[in-house]
Amino acid sequence: MAELLSTKIHETLPEKYVRPETQRPLFSEVITETKIPIIDLKSPVDQTISQIAHACQSYGFFQVVNHGIPDELLLKVMAIAIEFFRLPAEEKAKLYTDDPTKNVRLSTSFNVRRETVHNWRDYLRMHCYPLEKFMPEWPSKPDLFKEVISTYCKEVRQLGMKLLGAISLSLGLEEDYIKEALGEQEQHMAVNFYPQCPEPELTYGLPAHTDPNALTILLQDPEVAGLHVLKDGNWIAVDPLPGALVINIGDQLQALSNGRYKSVWHRAVVNSSKERLSVASFLCPSNSALVSPAKKLTEITPPVYRDYTYDEYYKKFWSRNLDQEHCLELFKS
Repeated sequence: MAELLSTKIHETLPEKYVRPETQRPLFSEVITETKIPIIDLKSPVDQTISQIAHACQSYGFFQVVNHGIPDELLLKVMAIAIEFFRLPAEEKAKLYTDDPTKNVRLSTSFNVRRETVHNWRDYLRMHCYPLEKFMPEWPSKPDLFKEVISTYCKEVRQLGMKLLGAISLSLGLEEDYIKEALGEQEQHMAVNFYPQCPEPELTYGLPAHTDPNALTILLQDPEVAGLHVLKDGNWIAVDPLPGALVINIGDQLQALSNGRYKSVWHRAVVNSSKERLSVASFLCPSNSALVSPAKKLTEITPPVYRDYTYDEYYKKFWSRNLDQEHCLELFKS
């Protein structure tokens, strides 16, 4: 529990958070002029499908507006999340664990059991579907936590399924293809807290990584930037857009699309003046789902990846350090 960054103010950066010189953020080289695509989900369907295809091929990331989740709910989620991390240390201690198999866990960094250098982040990770199964294990403090977060989880799942349908169509597949291929999808959430950092140029909130799941829906801090996406060898800053949600393709959609859509490297950086919060929702295949390139997409291009179960992939992902080579490289045909 003493490992949690959110339990005290830090005047200096502890040595265990300092990255080797060759692995530091280099803020001066981050591009701020380029923007990831912004897609208005109220646009005509054909236009939306075309924009999603372009974004998934070229960036692996896009932002959505007019997504149907009320702005008021987004603000409530951010408010209750920051309230959680400001709870007394003894209250947070009830949830702290570094065991990645737990359905609800408050922890720090990424995988403190394996890392040699830690990340400047605390996080609350929770299983979210089905709600009636997992919600009883969620934090009971703050008082409205379960009510606000469960409402958001339902909205996010509905949006995620809509997006998966659009992504299927953008690949030339049946609208339900991805949803059926991935089985009864699990849903997880990571509430990330990045405290003020004494020396942000020496560390990361999260180093460069790809997401092991299928689709990620990220609610960014509306006022504090910190997300970077890698494109053409350059890091692009994804500045907050109030009311928007950031969508990114996970490893499983890259595999299913036979490499056409990209699960790209992204990272979280920190700053010295403000704390930052983000809420990431992950749609994941069922553990027994057999993930493989869609046959329609392998008629011209041979399969890039072998068949595997999501359970096999997820265990491999969690056995590694976050910033090792792209995990999909281990599953090529």
